[in-house]
Amino acid sequence: MEENNENLNLAPRKELHRATKKGKNMIAVASGKGGVGKTWFSITLAQAFSLYKKKTLLFDGDLGLANVDIQLGLMVENDIGSVVAGEKTLNQVVYSCDKAKIDVIAGRSGSAGLASMPVGRLQILAEDLALLATSYDKIILDMGAGVEKSVRILSGMAEQVIVVCTDEPTSLTDGYAFIKIMTMQYPKTKINIVINQANSLREGQRTYETLLNACKNFLKISPSLLGVIRRDTRVRDSIRNQTPIINRYPTSEATEDVMAIAKRLLEND
Repeated sequence: MEENNENLNLAPRKELHRATKKGKNMIAVASGKGGVGKTWFSITLAQAFSLYKKKTLLFDGDLGLANVDIQLGLMVENDIGSVVAGEKTLNQVVYSCDKAKIDVIAGRSGSAGLASMPVGRLQILAEDLALLATSYDKIILDMGAGVEKSVRILSGMAEQVIVVCTDEPTSLTDGYAFIKIMTMQYPKTKINIVINQANSLREGQRTYETLLNACKNFLKISPSLLGVIRRDTRVRDSIRNQTPIINRYPTSEATEDVMAIAKRLLEND
């Protein structure tokens, strides 16, 4: 993987230093590109925390292409769009998802206005979310793919960011670009890696080492591997049936892998 400074679209510096305290219980789940299973992982990780007796909120931070509610089969009356429009406060759009035993703040799909919110509005949203986080043990932020402004600012709120990658070259290069930008703009943010859709634990480890070597050589950092999630056909089946995989296939390999990641995160607290 070669270093490439082109097309990284670095943010203006005014975005970097707004005084907002990082949420110690907030975890942002991000990826350089779409199609790596990021939202599925966010949902499953949130439910895993719940099974470990942690009160958990899942925030759909993909402002413009949200799908947490779709994957969970939820019919949500109010979503983040109602908050941005000034019609509701953040705590008023919290939806209790009984099937996963978690709370959810749904996003709104197809709204270009949300995806292009001014920096000031995004900062206010982030600060409101940090205040709401005091009522929970864990907050999972399911971020949009890529390095858009909203992704950077909301991810920068979290004390740690999990970057989800697969073994596809574009996933690794885009994941590296995301890590580079976050490291430059939010150097205090802890970044960890999850390799998804791996053919085996050993191959997942190799994929991680490819990304790790690029980070060591060019960024002088060594993000940790939180875990490898093995390729599992039951993931697609659970998504198709809008049912969490932990409910539908509690003993599947993918379920076991995410439960192990959740346990590792809690042990590291």
